[in-house]
Amino acid sequence: MRSHEIDYELHGDDMQMVEIELDPQETVIAEAGAMNWMEEDIDFQAKMGDGSEPDNGILGKLLSVGKRVLTGESIFMTHFTNMGYAKRKVTFAAPYPGKIIPIDLNEIGQGIICQKDAFLCAAMGTNVSIAFNRKLGAGFFGGEGFILQKLQGDGMAFLHAGGTVVKRQLNGETLRVDTGCIVAFSPGIDYDIQRAGNLKSMFFGGEGLFLATLRGTGTVYLQSLPFSRLADRIIQHAPRAGGSSKGEGSILGGLGRIIDGDR
Repeated sequence: MRSHEIDYELHGDDMQMVEIELDPQETVIAEAGAMNWMEEDIDFQAKMGDGSEPDNGILGKLLSVGKRVLTGESIFMTHFTNMGYAKRKVTFAAPYPGKIIPIDLNEIGQGIICQKDAFLCAAMGTNVSIAFNRKLGAGFFGGEGFILQKLQGDGMAFLHAGGTVVKRQLNGETLRVDTGCIVAFSPGIDYDIQRAGNLKSMFFGGEGLFLATLRGTGTVYLQSLPFSRLADRIIQHAPRAGGSSKGEGSILGGLGRIIDGDR
Protein backbone atom coordinates (compact mmCIF):
# COMPACT_ATOMS: atom_id res chain seq x y z
CA MET A 1 0.00 0.00 0.00
CA ARG A 2 1.37 3.39 -1.01
CA SER A 3 1.49 5.92 1.79
CA HIS A 4 -0.68 9.02 1.71
CA GLU A 5 1.20 12.19 0.74
CA ILE A 6 0.83 14.49 3.73
CA ASP A 7 2.16 17.99 4.29
CA TYR A 8 3.45 19.12 7.67
CA GLU A 9 4.88 22.01 9.68
CA LEU A 10 6.84 21.87 12.92
CA HIS A 11 6.04 24.37 15.69
CA GLY A 12 8.06 25.25 18.76
CA ASP A 13 11.63 24.64 19.82
CA ASP A 14 12.14 22.64 23.03
CA MET A 15 8.58 21.27 23.22
CA GLN A 16 7.67 20.77 19.60
CA MET A 17 4.41 19.96 17.86
CA VAL A 18 3.87 18.75 14.32
CA GLU A 19 0.89 20.09 12.37
CA ILE A 20 -0.27 17.68 9.64
CA GLU A 21 -2.28 19.00 6.69
CA LEU A 22 -4.60 16.40 5.19
CA ASP A 23 -6.26 16.55 1.79
CA PRO A 24 -9.79 15.08 1.55
CA GLN A 25 -9.75 11.34 2.38
CA GLU A 26 -6.11 11.42 3.52
CA THR A 27 -5.26 9.72 6.82
CA VAL A 28 -2.51 9.96 9.40
CA ILE A 29 -1.97 7.27 12.06
CA ALA A 30 -0.72 8.07 15.55
CA GLU A 31 -0.12 6.58 18.96
CA ALA A 32 -3.05 6.92 21.33
CA GLY A 33 -3.05 10.22 23.22
CA ALA A 34 -0.64 12.06 20.90
CA MET A 35 -3.22 14.42 19.35
CA ASN A 36 -3.39 18.05 20.58
CA TRP A 37 -6.09 19.57 18.40
CA MET A 38 -7.78 19.10 15.05
CA GLU A 39 -9.99 21.08 12.71
CA GLU A 40 -13.54 20.26 11.69
CA ASP A 41 -14.27 17.43 9.23
CA ILE A 42 -11.48 15.27 10.66
CA ASP A 43 -12.81 11.94 11.87
CA PHE A 44 -10.75 9.77 14.21
CA GLN A 45 -11.12 6.10 15.04
CA ALA A 46 -9.14 3.71 17.22
CA LYS A 47 -8.25 0.67 15.15
CA MET A 48 -6.20 -2.46 15.66
CA GLY A 49 -2.95 -2.07 13.73
CA ASP A 50 -1.61 0.56 11.36
CA GLY A 51 -3.89 -0.24 8.42
CA SER A 52 -0.99 -0.64 5.97
CA GLU A 53 -2.22 -4.09 4.91
CA PRO A 54 -6.01 -3.75 4.50
CA ASP A 55 -6.35 -7.13 2.76
CA ASN A 56 -5.00 -9.02 5.77
CA GLY A 57 -7.38 -11.56 7.24
CA ILE A 58 -8.28 -11.90 10.91
CA LEU A 59 -5.20 -14.03 11.58
CA GLY A 60 -2.91 -11.47 9.98
CA LYS A 61 -4.42 -8.62 11.98
CA LEU A 62 -4.10 -10.56 15.23
CA LEU A 63 -0.44 -11.27 14.43
CA SER A 64 0.18 -7.57 13.79
CA VAL A 65 -1.49 -6.64 17.08
CA GLY A 66 0.55 -9.29 18.88
CA LYS A 67 3.74 -7.64 17.66
CA ARG A 68 2.66 -4.31 19.16
CA VAL A 69 1.98 -6.04 22.47
CA LEU A 70 5.59 -7.28 22.47
CA THR A 71 6.85 -3.70 22.18
CA GLY A 72 4.78 -2.66 25.19
CA GLU A 73 2.56 -0.32 23.13
CA SER A 74 -1.24 -0.25 22.98
CA ILE A 75 -2.87 -2.70 20.56
CA PHE A 76 -4.82 0.24 19.13
CA MET A 77 -3.64 3.10 16.95
CA THR A 78 -5.72 6.17 16.20
CA HIS A 79 -6.51 6.92 12.54
CA PHE A 80 -7.30 10.57 11.69
CA THR A 81 -9.05 11.03 8.32
CA ASN A 82 -10.16 14.21 6.56
CA MET A 83 -13.79 13.48 5.68
CA GLY A 84 -14.47 16.97 4.29
CA TYR A 85 -13.97 18.66 0.91
CA ALA A 86 -11.13 21.04 1.84
CA LYS A 87 -7.70 20.72 3.43
CA ARG A 88 -7.82 20.26 7.19
CA LYS A 89 -5.16 20.12 9.90
CA VAL A 90 -4.47 17.96 12.94
CA THR A 91 -1.64 18.54 15.42
CA PHE A 92 0.39 16.06 17.49
CA ALA A 93 2.90 16.63 20.29
CA ALA A 94 5.52 14.57 22.07
CA PRO A 95 4.71 13.47 25.66
CA TYR A 96 7.85 15.11 27.13
CA PRO A 97 10.23 17.99 26.25
CA GLY A 98 12.34 17.41 23.17
CA LYS A 99 12.33 17.42 19.40
CA ILE A 100 10.20 15.86 16.68
CA ILE A 101 12.16 14.20 13.87
CA PRO A 102 10.51 14.16 10.41
CA ILE A 103 11.70 11.22 8.32
CA ASP A 104 10.94 10.62 4.64
CA LEU A 105 10.86 6.82 4.47
CA ASN A 106 10.95 6.99 0.67
CA GLU A 107 14.47 8.45 0.85
CA ILE A 108 15.70 5.83 3.30
CA GLY A 109 14.32 2.96 1.24
CA GLN A 110 14.63 0.10 3.74
CA GLY A 111 12.85 1.90 6.56
CA ILE A 112 14.25 2.85 9.95
CA ILE A 113 14.68 1.11 13.29
CA CYS A 114 13.82 3.09 16.42
CA GLN A 115 13.24 2.82 20.14
CA LYS A 116 9.89 1.24 20.92
CA ASP A 117 8.51 4.50 22.37
CA ALA A 118 9.95 6.92 19.77
CA PHE A 119 7.15 6.62 17.17
CA LEU A 120 4.72 9.57 17.20
CA CYS A 121 2.71 9.50 13.96
CA ALA A 122 3.00 8.69 10.24
CA ALA A 123 1.19 8.83 6.95
CA MET A 124 -1.37 6.10 6.35
CA GLY A 125 0.37 3.21 4.59
CA THR A 126 3.35 3.16 6.94
CA ASN A 127 4.01 -0.29 8.36
CA VAL A 128 4.81 -0.19 12.08
CA SER A 129 6.32 -3.52 13.08
CA ILE A 130 9.03 -4.91 15.34
CA ALA A 131 12.69 -5.68 14.76
CA PHE A 132 14.23 -8.43 16.87
CA ASN A 133 17.79 -7.87 18.00
CA ARG A 134 19.43 -11.26 17.66
CA LYS A 135 22.54 -10.49 19.69
CA LEU A 136 22.32 -11.64 23.28
CA GLY A 137 24.43 -8.77 24.59
CA ALA A 138 22.19 -6.15 22.99
CA GLY A 139 19.12 -8.01 24.15
CA PHE A 140 20.00 -8.32 27.82
CA PHE A 141 21.93 -5.09 28.38
CA GLY A 142 20.75 -2.69 25.67
CA GLY A 143 17.89 -1.15 27.61
CA GLU A 144 15.46 -1.76 24.75
CA GLY A 145 15.82 -5.55 24.91
CA PHE A 146 15.56 -7.77 21.88
CA ILE A 147 12.69 -5.79 20.42
CA LEU A 148 12.86 -2.45 18.61
CA GLN A 149 10.30 -0.85 16.33
CA LYS A 150 10.74 -0.82 12.55
CA LEU A 151 8.98 1.69 10.30
CA GLN A 152 8.63 0.91 6.60
CA GLY A 153 6.87 2.70 3.78
CA ASP A 154 7.24 5.48 1.22
CA GLY A 155 5.74 8.40 3.13
CA MET A 156 6.48 10.67 6.07
CA ALA A 157 6.95 9.38 9.61
CA PHE A 158 7.61 11.37 12.76
CA LEU A 159 9.67 10.33 15.79
CA HIS A 160 10.11 12.18 19.06
CA ALA A 161 13.20 12.37 21.25
CA GLY A 162 14.27 14.09 24.48
CA GLY A 163 16.41 17.21 24.62
CA THR A 164 18.53 18.07 21.57
CA VAL A 165 18.65 15.70 18.59
CA VAL A 166 21.80 15.11 16.56
CA LYS A 167 21.86 13.35 13.19
CA ARG A 168 25.09 11.46 12.49
CA GLN A 169 26.10 9.87 9.21
CA LEU A 170 28.41 6.86 9.61
CA ASN A 171 30.58 5.68 6.72
CA GLY A 172 32.06 2.42 7.90
CA GLU A 173 32.78 4.04 11.26
CA THR A 174 32.09 3.01 14.84
CA LEU A 175 30.25 5.11 17.41
CA ARG A 176 29.94 4.22 21.11
CA VAL A 177 26.83 5.64 22.73
CA ASP A 178 25.00 5.53 26.03
CA THR A 179 22.20 3.04 25.35
CA GLY A 180 19.43 5.48 26.30
CA CYS A 181 20.68 8.18 23.90
CA ILE A 182 19.88 6.21 20.74
CA VAL A 183 16.65 7.30 19.03
CA ALA A 184 16.83 5.53 15.68
CA PHE A 185 19.18 4.18 13.03
CA SER A 186 18.95 2.90 9.47
CA PRO A 187 19.07 -0.86 8.80
CA GLY A 188 22.64 -0.61 7.47
CA ILE A 189 23.88 0.02 11.02
CA ASP A 190 24.99 -2.92 13.16
CA TYR A 191 23.85 -2.56 16.79
CA ASP A 192 25.59 -4.29 19.68
CA ILE A 193 26.39 -3.80 23.38
CA GLN A 194 29.91 -3.85 24.79
CA ARG A 195 31.41 -3.47 28.25
CA ALA A 196 32.22 0.10 29.26
CA GLY A 197 35.98 -0.06 29.83
CA ASN A 198 37.63 -1.82 32.78
CA LEU A 199 35.92 -2.75 36.04
CA LYS A 200 36.90 0.53 37.74
CA SER A 201 35.39 2.58 34.91
CA MET A 202 32.28 0.41 34.84
CA PHE A 203 31.44 0.84 38.52
CA PHE A 204 32.76 4.34 39.28
CA GLY A 205 32.72 6.14 35.92
CA GLY A 206 29.05 7.08 36.13
CA GLU A 207 28.39 6.04 32.53
CA GLY A 208 26.76 2.69 33.26
CA LEU A 209 28.10 -0.82 32.88
CA PHE A 210 27.56 -1.11 29.12
CA LEU A 211 27.65 1.11 26.05
CA ALA A 212 25.95 0.63 22.70
CA THR A 213 28.21 0.18 19.69
CA LEU A 214 26.90 1.40 16.34
CA ARG A 215 28.96 0.32 13.37
CA GLY A 216 28.52 0.46 9.60
CA THR A 217 27.19 2.82 6.95
CA GLY A 218 23.97 4.72 7.48
CA THR A 219 22.18 7.32 9.56
CA VAL A 220 21.96 7.51 13.34
CA TYR A 221 19.74 9.83 15.39
CA LEU A 222 20.87 10.59 18.95
CA GLN A 223 19.14 12.40 21.83
CA SER A 224 20.75 14.38 24.63
CA LEU A 225 18.10 13.71 27.28
CA PRO A 226 16.51 10.24 27.36
CA PHE A 227 13.21 10.25 29.22
CA SER A 228 14.51 7.62 31.67
CA ARG A 229 17.34 9.98 32.67
CA LEU A 230 14.91 12.88 33.11
CA ALA A 231 12.56 10.73 35.19
CA ASP A 232 15.40 9.52 37.42
CA ARG A 233 16.45 13.10 38.19
CA ILE A 234 12.88 14.14 38.99
CA ILE A 235 12.36 11.17 41.32
CA GLN A 236 15.76 11.74 42.94
CA HIS A 237 14.90 15.33 43.87
CA ALA A 238 11.23 14.79 44.74
CA PRO A 239 10.54 15.68 48.43
CA ARG A 240 8.64 12.43 48.97
CA ALA A 241 11.67 10.47 47.78
CA GLY A 242 13.95 12.28 50.23
CA GLY A 243 15.18 14.92 47.80
CA SER A 244 15.78 18.51 48.76
CA SER A 245 13.11 21.14 48.26
CA LYS A 246 13.38 24.91 48.51
CA GLY A 247 9.69 25.70 48.31
CA GLU A 248 9.81 27.36 44.92
CA GLY A 249 6.52 28.80 43.73
CA SER A 250 4.95 29.31 47.18
CA ILE A 251 5.62 31.95 49.82
CA LEU A 252 4.50 29.38 52.41
CA GLY A 253 7.13 26.82 51.39
CA GLY A 254 6.59 23.43 53.04
CA LEU A 255 3.43 24.62 54.84
CA GLY A 256 1.97 25.61 51.49
CA ARG A 257 2.59 22.14 50.10
CA ILE A 258 0.80 20.59 53.08
CA ILE A 259 -2.18 22.86 52.51
CA ASP A 260 -2.17 22.04 48.79
CA GLY A 261 -2.06 18.33 49.54
CA ASP A 262 1.42 17.81 48.11
CA ARG A 263 2.79 16.22 51.30
